Amino acid sequence: MKRILLAAVFATVAGTALAQQAKIQNLRPYDKSGINVFETSKTDTVPFDDVKVRIGAGFTQQFQALKHSNNSTGTTPLYNLRSGFNLATANLNIDAQLAKGIRLNLISYLSARHHQETWVKGGFAQIDASPINSPILDELFKYMTVKIGHYEVNYGDAHFRRTDNGHSLYNPFIGNYILDAFTTEIGAEIDFQKEGFLAVVAIHNGEIKGEISDAPTRNPSFIGKLGFDKQLNNDLRVRLTGSVYHNNGAASNTLYTGDRGGSRYYMVLEPKATGITAITNAWSGNVRPGFSRQVTAFMINPFIKYQGLEFFGTYEIAKGKAITEPNKRDVSQMAVEGVYRFTKNENLFVGLRYNTVKADMLFGTAVQEVNVNRVQASAGWFVTKNMVLKAEYVNQKYNDYPAANLLSEGKFKGLMFEASVGF
Repeated sequence: MKRILLAAVFATVAGTALAQQAKIQNLRPYDKSGINVFETSKTDTVPFDDVKVRIGAGFTQQFQALKHSNNSTGTTPLYNLRSGFNLATANLNIDAQLAKGIRLNLISYLSARHHQETWVKGGFAQIDASPINSPILDELFKYMTVKIGHYEVNYGDAHFRRTDNGHSLYNPFIGNYILDAFTTEIGAEIDFQKEGFLAVVAIHNGEIKGEISDAPTRNPSFIGKLGFDKQLNNDLRVRLTGSVYHNNGAASNTLYTGDRGGSRYYMVLEPKATGITAITNAWSGNVRPGFSRQVTAFMINPFIKYQGLEFFGTYEIAKGKAITEPNKRDVSQMAVEGVYRFTKNENLFVGLRYNTVKADMLFGTAVQEVNVNRVQASAGWFVTKNMVLKAEYVNQKYNDYPAANLLSEGKFKGLMFEASVGF
């Protein structure tokens, strides 16, 4: 209750000041105009005249009406699901313009399914212009962006379209992917963009928090991305990228377990047992392969937008293991989605997504390949550029799990409703 009251007070104060918000250079907008923005553009029309601070937020509330079932031979029953409201989630966004082409970003989660306390998601400095007078650096920064700090890693393109705790305006659906590649790490990233060509290189510490112990031995993560993104004419935009993420040894890598906000599908296929809550079991419906020690992952993302019609795809393969495992395991994911935005300002939309994951999962000491499939159908309305209402039908099925496992022949389906504000 304390966190929700804090979020409500902040919403009142921030809403009052919304009309006086400062304009920040090279910023992805938090409202509807931030949709289909990936790496921030090098084209910026905001002049610099002094240090400025911008305060924004994201607030999201869902109503869930889901049912689940399984065919497990185990003795633990499923959690008793009923229709009702999920926890309201909230983000606090602070952006500051420090100098020409230099900005600071800080995002905090005020209310999240998994974390009960307010905590900082991450913060970074982004440099899009040379901080010193140098003809060589001035020329380089026409095409180059440098990011330094503790921030959301830029592996793949799917993370640009996902829901981030209290901020869900970019996501045309309510749930994220089954295999959700999202985490924050400490490091630095360099982006290069010229005439539609894109290249990204980054090095990070490989874990979600800072650590100075070398037991076990820790290695950095390396990220690379190459792609093409261009508006070919007034109607057609085409983007295609390929990404790689590699870490050869971490104490606790979280590429597939880094979302501290938790999933949108509360308590589906979770057990009815003492101590089981939406907090302790915060990632209901996700596949988490457990690659905490080593992981190498590749992702390919095509994106096409023709007038109001969008196509976005993901093909991902990864190999990794936990520190106690002698051998690496495999996981793969495929997702395809189509979204049609219509009316004059594309304020209405409908969408359809198919998502499937195959994974070699560890059950005790045995490895078994499982398959999980999900279908999502959505419809939404941007009431204003800062407010969206969404409805989603979801149907997810689990295949090839051991007979005694709670997820054996598991499935959940039903309706989700969501209201979200972002500014």
